[in-house]
Amino acid sequence: MKNQSNKGTGFFNVLKSALAAGFGVQSAKNRERDFTQGKPIHFIVAGILLTLMFLLAVGLFVKVMISTSS
Repeated sequence: MKNQSNKGTGFFNVLKSALAAGFGVQSAKNRERDFTQGKPIHFIVAGILLTLMFLLAVGLFVKVMISTSS
């Protein structure tokens, strides 16, 4: 049987953790898992990408609202 501590976090766990951290609702259990099994660069890249996606979504929303206002 494989040792769970050497497994890493995986793509979806990194994504889920980055989203939870962005909203400020990360659980202590997941945060501990991230710090013990995850690689920092994965969380940094996920955070940057999610931030860029958020900013693009806000910009698109503002652009649509301005163009539809009279």
